Amino acid sequence: MTPDDFIDALAGLRFNNVFNPYADACVDHDAPGASAIRRTNLRLVLEAAIAGGVDSIWIARDLGYRGGRRTGLALTDEVHLAAHAGLYGRLPLARATRGPAMAERTATVIWDVLTRIERPIFLWNVFPLHPHEPNDPLSNRCHTRAERQASWHLLQWILSVLQPRTLVAIGRDAEAALADFGVHAEKARHPSYGGQTDFVSKMRSIYSLRPSVASGVQLSFS
Repeated sequence: MTPDDFIDALAGLRFNNVFNPYADACVDHDAPGASAIRRTNLRLVLEAAIAGGVDSIWIARDLGYRGGRRTGLALTDEVHLAAHAGLYGRLPLARATRGPAMAERTATVIWDVLTRIERPIFLWNVFPLHPHEPNDPLSNRCHTRAERQASWHLLQWILSVLQPRTLVAIGRDAEAALADFGVHAEKARHPSYGGQTDFVSKMRSIYSLRPSVASGVQLSFS
């Protein structure tokens, strides 16, 4: 597959109670052409990662409603779009939503650490879409095994094309899902819900970061 083929395949995925940010539009928050903007964001990042190579891939569970559902980029909220744009240079990433930029708890910690590593790192999820509870599109749920299996070929392509030196599973669910497919990864605790200190400690160990990293992260959101 080419990057365009990959994104077309991603946009073609359909499941019940799953928002596909590369094909669907949120009537409450999306700007006109939002799904096309998110496809472009992903294509720009993916092409830059392929062209320049990556040191690592960080893989979490699935997209969240405050982050990747809106931006089209894993582990990235709108507040950190500019930081993601600078990860591979100055990519012209764009917002796809109306109103104030939204922050996500997980993305705040992720990017506080990521901007200090100074290595090319690609961000992805075991399940690349946003699963939500029935009748509650602005909620998060864990994807099902069937959903994971139906999209596994896309993660396989990412791994085969980028061939990272280090693969990091963020959270127990991501680690278990990767292990289910026979993929070994370094395990880092998910930074939300009390896991921030353990997450930062693990990243310090992997990337030899200074102890001050992420010491000032604030995790309070309205």
